[in-house]
This record gives sequence, C-alpha cells and structure tokens, in this order.
Amino acid sequence: MTGGHVGAHSSLRDAEPKVFWLDRADAPGSSPAVQGTIETDLLIIGGGFTGLWAAVQAKERSPGRDVVLVEADAIAAHATGRNGGFVDASITHGLANGVSHFPQEVDRLIEFGNDNLREIEAALARYNIDADYEHVGGLEVATATWQLDEIEAGVELAGRYGESVALLDAEALRALVDSPTYVGGARRASGVATVDPAKLAWGLADAAASLGVRRFERTPVRSLEALPTAIVARCPAGTVRARKVVLATNALSALVPAIRRRVVPVWDYVLVTEPLSDAQLASIGWTGREGIGDAANQFHYYRLTADRRILWGGYDAVYYRGGDIAPARAQRIETFVTLAQHFFTTFPQLEGLRFTHRWGGVIDTSSRFCVTFGTAHDGRVSYAVGYTGLGVAATRFGARVALDLLDDPASELLHLDFVRSKPFPFPPEPVRNVVIQLTRRAIARSDRNEGRRGPWLRLLDTLGVGFDS
Repeated sequence: MTGGHVGAHSSLRDAEPKVFWLDRADAPGSSPAVQGTIETDLLIIGGGFTGLWAAVQAKERSPGRDVVLVEADAIAAHATGRNGGFVDASITHGLANGVSHFPQEVDRLIEFGNDNLREIEAALARYNIDADYEHVGGLEVATATWQLDEIEAGVELAGRYGESVALLDAEALRALVDSPTYVGGARRASGVATVDPAKLAWGLADAAASLGVRRFERTPVRSLEALPTAIVARCPAGTVRARKVVLATNALSALVPAIRRRVVPVWDYVLVTEPLSDAQLASIGWTGREGIGDAANQFHYYRLTADRRILWGGYDAVYYRGGDIAPARAQRIETFVTLAQHFFTTFPQLEGLRFTHRWGGVIDTSSRFCVTFGTAHDGRVSYAVGYTGLGVAATRFGARVALDLLDDPASELLHLDFVRSKPFPFPPEPVRNVVIQLTRRAIARSDRNEGRRGPWLRLLDTLGVGFDS
C-alpha cells in the first residue's frame, strides 16, 4: 500500500505502549509459582492457547488424571494475549496453503478445521466463557488491480472445496466497508470469527481450574531431564516431576533443539484506535463487523472491537538477528508510523481519530506457515508449534494432536501427513538472518512490482517454503 498522511505522528501522540487486550482493571491476578517438588501425571509447559486447550482437553478425556500447567509469566502474557483476535476455521493457515502442502488431505483437513471451530464454540457455551466471540465472516480486499487475479483464484478454489466465498466488485465491497483504496475483494460468509483473545485465555484458565488443573505462573522451566520414571522440569524455586509433558511454548521454545530448527520468532505490530463515534462508524459502514485482510504480500489485518475501536496490524513481519525477543523490541516507532499512515490512506474519512494503544509481539512462524508436531525424550514429551499467526482456533486442534502423541498411538490424526511431515528447517545463524532479510526485501519488491515474484521468491515457491507472519 502506498500513500501517507501528515497526521500519522499526531495520531500516535497519546498511544500507550501497552497491549489493548491486557490493559484493563479487571485482569485476573497470577497464580503462585512452583515451590519445592511437585509430582503429576501430565505437565503442560506454557499458558497460552495451546497449553490451555491441552489442559482442558486432557481433563475432559481423563478426569482422574492429575494435570499441572506452568507458565513462565502470566496467562495471556505473550502471543495469546497480543494477537488480533481472529478466529479462523482453517488449521492449515488458509485453504490455498493447505492445497499447496497437503493436496491429498485437504478435504479431511477442512472437515477437521470446521469440527474444531464448532467444538470451540461449544466449549465457550459449556464453560460460560464470555470472550466477545462473534461469528462475523471475513473480507479479503484488493487495494491494487494486480491483486484481483489472486482473489478470483481463491474464490474459485474455495468453490471447488465447497466453501462459501463470494467475489465482490469495488462497488459491492465499498457498500460493506467504504474505503477509496478498495478495487474489489471477496467475502467469506462462515468459518471466520473474532474474539477478545485475553478474555478467551482467562476463560479457558478458569475452565481448566474448574476441571481440577493445577496452575502455576511466574514459573519458567529452565531445563527438562528425562529419567527412567519421570520427566523432570527444573524451575527457579522447584521442580515438577511428570510422567508425560506437553510443550506449548511456541516461539519461545528452547527446551527441545528440534523446535529451534523448524520455528523462528517473528515480531508483529499492532495499533488500536479510540472508540469510533456514531458518525465516524457511519462514514465507513462496516455494519457486518467482518474481519478484514488485504491481498498484498505485506498485508494488513483489521477488525472492530466490542467497543467499536479499530484494531489495525500487520504489514511488517520483523525478524531480528539471532531470534532476538527482548521486550524492548515491542516498541518499533517506524513501524507504528507506517501503520498509522496506511490506516489514514485506507480510511481518510477518519481524519482526527487517535490511537490509544501500540504494541508488538512475537509469533512463531514455520517455513510452511502452519503448525508442526513432534515428540522428544522417547515419546514422553510432545509439542505443537509454528502456527504463523492464525493460531487462535488451530491451537485447539494442535493441543488435541499433542495429547494424542502422548496417549493414543492409534489416533487417526497421527496418520495424517499434516501431522507426520515436518516443515523445511531454517538454516542456522548467521545464514538464517541473511536468508530471512533477503526474503523480506523480495516480498516488498514484489508488492511494488504489481505482485511479480522475482527469482528468489520463485525459488522458494518451488521448494514450498517461505517466511511470513
């Protein structure tokens, strides 16, 4: 997206360097940390969505099993509480990506994804979780004519697999959401929802507690040691001895070396506006409250919150050499200014609107853009990582597979190529940084050149690998 806006800097003047979802007076307090030695049947390391869904499903499967969940910081402190709150039925990071990597299994993976979304909705009802969940559908918008061919191809592909996606011309699209940048797009009627991710995480934590899960926060696991009768997790003030372990730390994984080869931490940045007035909202329409993403390679995602703010994120997917995840990286002013400029280019009728929150967060990306699974320590530790930014729903499925890897070797899920195969590994540093930065520059160049993919991106396409957020 090109264009700028002279008011971008002033719109950010009062933006707090905080995560909107977590900036609330009613946020729950933390559970105590592990002290001394704890024994358990199943240890779950990580209090994000994968870990929380694993805890709930583990107790639903076996109510008598003792389950302990430990979180290095607080529930929802990392990717789980910092994302845009898009809930997508796809477990393969979109249909096109699923077709590209798992062509023989796509029908089954679509079915699993749709079932997974229904099960999420059932769990919200069963545990009375109020997370501002709205099944709103989604819009993919073109802001340049070269993007229309890809959108049309996506609509045709969706039709072949029985998904309801409608092609929209510029007039029809702008009747739904009015932006002068839109030249066409598509509307997906089902399979897309929005949610307050922090409230969802806190609700799942309460559900897990109601089932008897013991939770400990402010408890980083420093190492895992495999003994003949237990896996020992060593923490600053104690240890946890478990028969089996689910590792659910995603981009922050350091306990299993294989994960570091398959997944890299990527920074994604987000802005949130002040609540829109009636007049401001009327000026853009958006009465359907759809989740929106544009069709550029460097894409934006945006949505309305429950109190009529606009969450606006994406575009920059930033990797820092060595996989740097220092907290200071969460505030990248140049990216916030770029995002603000793009916002007012998209919605010039919102002149004068201010941003109230700005933040960055780390997600876990794999070279195939979707979750990967594995085990360690003779099959007593399992993991599901690498969701690449569409994990709010897919994490429940990932947790299900991680439990099956420990408990149910006959599970039909374990025979899927989706589960058994591995993404192409990222090279070690310093080559990793060089390759990723080369890819980022090639992606930006492609957007400037009407989507034409140069030699480097064509090579990655041939290999079936890439880099994204």
